[in-house]
Amino acid sequence: MKIQIDPHTLERAAERGASEDEIKDVLNTGFDIPVKRGRQCKAKVYKFNKKRLNTFFEHKKIEVLYTIEDDKIVTITVYVFYGKWKEQQ
Repeated sequence: MKIQIDPHTLERAAERGASEDEIKDVLNTGFDIPVKRGRQCKAKVYKFNKKRLNTFFEHKKIEVLYTIEDDKIVTITVYVFYGKWKEQQ
């Protein structure tokens, strides 16, 4: 399915530490997260092993909120969390 990444999503991604390639990867290979109001969400946990804002984090979890319009995925926003999770496929 074609992916349309909204400019708002790219702005939030830059602020929060995610790339356009990671957003596409989450949408293609991430796991589903339940959400409300006709929206959908996928997430994926990545190894990070770096510092962000002077704190070391083992993983980062990226969640992409989106809708499906006319047979294409349209992103709404992206959330990035830093911490430690069990990696999921």
